[in-house]
Amino acid sequence: MDQRTQAQFEMRARIIKALAHPSRLFIVDRLSKEKECSVQELTGLIEADISTVSKHLSVLKNAGIIRDEKRGTSVYYSLSVPCVLNFFSCVEAVISSTLKQQTELMK
Repeated sequence: MDQRTQAQFEMRARIIKALAHPSRLFIVDRLSKEKECSVQELTGLIEADISTVSKHLSVLKNAGIIRDEKRGTSVYYSLSVPCVLNFFSCVEAVISSTLKQQTELMK
């Protein structure tokens, strides 16, 4: 594998790793519905301390999945690339397929 191909797959892995946590998946899902949320709103929804939620937001932002906008003393987060929701659809298709296969094996 050449360096360019290696770099491309490393970038893909970084994005997938950023999504590889239930709280971060929840944040992306929530932002897809609410369009934007503050860290305080997300902290209440996730029921975690603000530093934990801030860390999750930082991971998602560094991967390019979300963006932030400071307004006064609050920071609001939104999806920077809504196409990430296509990934969710794909994951759901894999889950459905796997469950179907498991059900057929149990017959």
